[in-house]
Amino acid sequence: MATEKTPASSFLLSFASFIIVIAGLKLSSHFIVPILLAIFFSIICLPIFHFFRKKGFPNWLVLIIVFLLIVIIIAAVGVLIGSSIQGFSSNLPAYQEKLSTLAEKSLNFATKLGVKLPEEKLLKIFNPGVLVQYIATSLKSFGNVMSSSFFVILFVIFVLLEASTFSKKLVYIARRPDTVSYFETFFTNVTRYMALKTILSLATGLSASLLLLILGVDFAVLWGLAAFLLNFIPTIGSLIAAIPPLLIALIQFGIGKTIIVAIGYAVINVIIGNVVEPRAMGKKLGLSTLVVFMSLIFWGWVFGPVGMFLSVPLTMVVKIALDSQEETRWIAVLLSDDM
Repeated sequence: MATEKTPASSFLLSFASFIIVIAGLKLSSHFIVPILLAIFFSIICLPIFHFFRKKGFPNWLVLIIVFLLIVIIIAAVGVLIGSSIQGFSSNLPAYQEKLSTLAEKSLNFATKLGVKLPEEKLLKIFNPGVLVQYIATSLKSFGNVMSSSFFVILFVIFVLLEASTFSKKLVYIARRPDTVSYFETFFTNVTRYMALKTILSLATGLSASLLLLILGVDFAVLWGLAAFLLNFIPTIGSLIAAIPPLLIALIQFGIGKTIIVAIGYAVINVIIGNVVEPRAMGKKLGLSTLVVFMSLIFWGWVFGPVGMFLSVPLTMVVKIALDSQEETRWIAVLLSDDM
């Protein structure tokens, strides 16, 4: 005797399937994270690949160019991360001493004004060891992914090789113009979003590095890299990226240059994030702040620090996929920041 499906049973079945999938993703994160990073690189490299192909370059030469670009980028990031971890470890005692002195002066100043503050709690809050430990953990996590660079490069090369024939395969498999149009719209929107976001994030990172280099803040290039990576997370990412250089500037120079760094970061993020990006992206690709925050927590829990970095691109892929079909467009509207 067949049992009749009810809305409640369908929901419970879907929810159970969702939980099983998420549990599987989390358990296999050590294997999936390099694949996601490779897909991320592939999407970024696709416009470069198509650009050189349109110029008449043969496929083998374009693949060599892309291969060299990826190797240079991965090697540069690996060297930067390795040297930064060593620099943090060697400078940590000096940072601790300077910040402790600054905390004591702040406590004495507050006491003179008649404000009583919990000394032990304040000293724990102004402890750079906690921040540095978290940054080092995140850098090591990214470094572990970069250790799989050979796999990442191979994956990117194979994706680019398939790019030229993928649309033809879709036509053969689907045999329906609307299905082919759906996939073409989906991949076009994803590629466009990732390409524009990468260019804008690169501009943000370079601007932040230049600002910090001019002011003489330690690890300026590293904080620029952090600004580049975290700019993929709207709103929240720019705030997180500003915290480490502000703390280091406070330890190095005091409140004066720290305010200048804060103003500089604010100007960079306002110009690129609020003026340039909306005009380049359009409102169609926006996510609500709540969705950004929830995706940051969710993907970070599933895949760790790399998942936090990829949280918005992953959510954007889901949103674009939902927005590409009429039946699921209402879910994409719920995820967006506008009607």
